[in-house]
Amino acid sequence: MLSTFPRLAFTGLMLLCTAHVQAGEPTTATNPLIQRGQYVAQLGDCIACHTAKGGAVMAGGLELKTPMGTIYSSNITPDPETGIGQYSFEQFDRAMREGVTPAGQNLYPAMPYPSYAKMSEDDMRALYAYLTQGVTPVKQTNLEADMGFPFNQRWGLALWNWAFVDTQPFVGDPAKSPELNRGAYLVQGLGHCGSCHTPRGIAFQEKAMSDAGSSGKHYLAGETVEAWRALSLRNLWTVEDTVQLLKTGQNRFATVSGNMADVIHHSTQHFTDADLTAIASYLKSLPPGKDDLPMPAVATGPVRAPDTLFSTRGGLGYTQFCADCHRPDGGGVKGIFPPLNGNPGIVAANPTTLLHITLTGWETPETAAHPRVYTMPGFARLADDEIAEILSFVRSSWGNDAPAIKSAQVAKMRKQLNPQTIDETAFVTPRLANLLSAANADQVVRGMRLHLQTKALLPDNVGNALNCTSCHLNAGTVADGSPFVGVSAFFPSYAPRAGKEVTLEERINGCFRRSMDGKPLPVTSPDMQAMVAYFDWMKMNTVAGDKVAGRGVGKVDPNIKPDPVNGKAVYVQQCAVCHGDNGDGLKHADGSFVYPPLWGDESFNIGAGMARTYTAAAFVKRNMPIGFHEKFPLGQGGLSDQEAVDVAEYFSHQPRPDFVDKAKDWPKGGKPVDARY
Repeated sequence: MLSTFPRLAFTGLMLLCTAHVQAGEPTTATNPLIQRGQYVAQLGDCIACHTAKGGAVMAGGLELKTPMGTIYSSNITPDPETGIGQYSFEQFDRAMREGVTPAGQNLYPAMPYPSYAKMSEDDMRALYAYLTQGVTPVKQTNLEADMGFPFNQRWGLALWNWAFVDTQPFVGDPAKSPELNRGAYLVQGLGHCGSCHTPRGIAFQEKAMSDAGSSGKHYLAGETVEAWRALSLRNLWTVEDTVQLLKTGQNRFATVSGNMADVIHHSTQHFTDADLTAIASYLKSLPPGKDDLPMPAVATGPVRAPDTLFSTRGGLGYTQFCADCHRPDGGGVKGIFPPLNGNPGIVAANPTTLLHITLTGWETPETAAHPRVYTMPGFARLADDEIAEILSFVRSSWGNDAPAIKSAQVAKMRKQLNPQTIDETAFVTPRLANLLSAANADQVVRGMRLHLQTKALLPDNVGNALNCTSCHLNAGTVADGSPFVGVSAFFPSYAPRAGKEVTLEERINGCFRRSMDGKPLPVTSPDMQAMVAYFDWMKMNTVAGDKVAGRGVGKVDPNIKPDPVNGKAVYVQQCAVCHGDNGDGLKHADGSFVYPPLWGDESFNIGAGMARTYTAAAFVKRNMPIGFHEKFPLGQGGLSDQEAVDVAEYFSHQPRPDFVDKAKDWPKGGKPVDARY
């Protein structure tokens, strides 16, 4: 969810470096100079700034909105008419170090030529060789900048350059080790980390270009860029943690977000281990600024869920919309969803990135270490006060200690970003936070918790590792995730499987006996009454005969012929990361379950609806895998009908407990074709 680096590179430069191939792809060139130039291009993250979304690689056209107007990155392929094909090395070098084109036009300082001025001549020549000889030309005319007066007067940039640009290459500090000097060279020069992470002055200049001198305290001290907060990089974590983040996009403390995900994907994951260590060592050597958060050397371990989890609106909002991925203890899921406890993006004094992610969503970077991309949906459909309540809860739980978020802050960011909702379903998602306003609040909150924490609260009645919410997602509040909305209005009702009319209490106990392979709950018990009270609260205005949008799990065509061999392949690719290679679920170190098992003794028995191929397929089709795209509220679903049927056939027919009363089912006929018995 949260980022510690919105990015290292400033998006949308006017001239940089790129390639016909994606950064990191092997070049066909055998010339060592060109190969070295490709690596220099990766060090500079050239590809991120010179490729428009959906456009030709490195042909420019990427839009960059600045406080002074909009500019577009230029075509830097070796096309002789629209690119840099006719640049001499001297002309290229001047553009890179001074921001002046061969025609004498000054480039806007969004192009980080003040940083590239630090490049060595050897690296500059290698980069030039790569761009002019190792890249396929693309003919694409550059777009004109749209800058208001006086910023459209480029002659003024000559004065800016005179005041703020030092064109001398980097010179190492003889008092520092070669590793620290290499790290400083990469960070200050090719990496141009200061373009995002160093505060800007009134003339849009970086307040410091290095850590040297009296102004050095400003270097990499954090800045807000394009509605993301680039946090301070000074005294950053341990060297090993920073290397891991730059290599994989995540570490023990956080996962990157925003355009930093592109930087990791195209650039830093391809660095040599020696260069990553040099960068991390240099950042660690910088003394912390006065407003910097202390960077822990030890990750915060899982802690007990806060006492306010079920007693505050923010806690209940978090439970409903966040806990499934980030967990009640705020610890996240290793390698998938980042922790929120001790995450610097959560507790930053400036919550820009936190608000941005919450409103627009997030995805992990694609790296060799983590090739699967996980997404978080944007929660723009929540009201400003709801988001403020949830984020305030997050910023004050599990040891986090940061100021509360006000609804006005959310409203301001919403206006700035204008986020769009992806789906427009007619289903109205009940808000668990509103349970606190019910006349019988204690009872309905207990009922909700019994659905959410069934195994923990009713251990004598649950015979496996499942909870009601394992099938009725987010305590029954998700469209097509077998929601509870309106359900109690339809009971008593005739049940073909029982061959008679059943009450809501009987239906609940059917789940205890089948899905949870356990024992029925006494009908008159306070806990059964609490569960029914929760259903009644979820009934809202529904009456018998109404059609409730999103009810059930939908349908999948039963004429689709399942292919369990393909189903196994789909399971391995899409499901095993959460449910285990052998279907035994994902567990914490203490043995407790994060995500439930899909077969075996700890899973549902053959009498459960999920043991039927087409019922399970319909559920999978609309709800699994999580983090697959950005549909509100869980970002679930995405498999084709055939894939859903195949994988459902595969996991539903794996070994699982028997159901002792199976012979009594469908006494009047009508047994489904996919019943297990």
